[in-house]
Amino acid sequence: MESAIAPHLRCPRSRERRVADDFQPPFPAWTARGKTESSQRIMGYFGVQWREDTQAEQAGHLLAALVRQLGDGEAAQGIERADFIDSAGYANGVAIGYWPDPDSYRVWWQQHAAWWADPARESEGMGLYREIYLPRSTHLETLFSAADRLEGIGVLLGERSAETIQEHGYWGGMRDRIPASQTDALASSGGRVVQEEAPLRRRVISHEGVALIRSGQDWSDVTGEELTLYRDRIEPTLRAGMAFLRDEGLAIGCYFNRYMRVSIENGGKPCRSFGMSAWRDLASMESWAEHHPTHKAIFGDFLQVVQQLQGRLALRLFHEVAVLQSDAQILEYIGCHDRTGMLNGAI
Repeated sequence: MESAIAPHLRCPRSRERRVADDFQPPFPAWTARGKTESSQRIMGYFGVQWREDTQAEQAGHLLAALVRQLGDGEAAQGIERADFIDSAGYANGVAIGYWPDPDSYRVWWQQHAAWWADPARESEGMGLYREIYLPRSTHLETLFSAADRLEGIGVLLGERSAETIQEHGYWGGMRDRIPASQTDALASSGGRVVQEEAPLRRRVISHEGVALIRSGQDWSDVTGEELTLYRDRIEPTLRAGMAFLRDEGLAIGCYFNRYMRVSIENGGKPCRSFGMSAWRDLASMESWAEHHPTHKAIFGDFLQVVQQLQGRLALRLFHEVAVLQSDAQILEYIGCHDRTGMLNGAI
């Protein structure tokens, strides 16, 4: 067993972990490791938003164009498509990609910025947005319940910890896995400002300490009794918790939440979904996870299923969490409604 924090990012702690040095997790888990020592990674979410069913075909063409762009030039890695319905009832399709460092992303963006800047984007009759996050390695953590399949930014990082990790299976493990937490409270400061750049174009200038999470599940290998329990017990409770954060999350510090189904288009694997949300700070996210009834229900149902199956689960779980500086967030919205992404609650 090893620490989730990579050796080159460990330092003497001035802030204590929530468990003792001899803590033994109740089940195994792993973290992703990078093939390079790059100090910053890039997560890109490029969305299309529409209201009417008659717009679905046009939206599909736009989304396909975004996917093609991600694969051009200094191409993104781990490209996927996902879909969700937002809090205003709009359909959204999202193209997701990751870059290994800021320079790679800048080269790619130089090749495609003109498409986004074209006034034609404002006359598409639907919303477009790009949310780019540039987490520093010191402010990023990942967790995987299985050793043989990486997801999300783990695909970009390419490797996993050689051993199972210690900092998981308890409240506070998420914070303890973030290298900066050894010496930093990871608090937030400031607020969001919305800038109107054109009648239909808005940019959000965000603040220090925003916490971002992508937390997913893969049931492609799940069969029999476990599949029944997942469909009838785990997933409905998970969906209810995701809907609470989507519709009422602002009151507890969640700026937005998206419960997304991964598409099988463009070679995507079936039977995968994830929640993706942004929070005012890590403490708000932790408070929901540890204390709120909606997450207690998710966690409780999962533990009951684990016990019923005597710990033999084929369900694979993963997440990635980043705490972001203000200059590590690029948030642009074209023709989107006021509750879209980081616009939500900032208008």
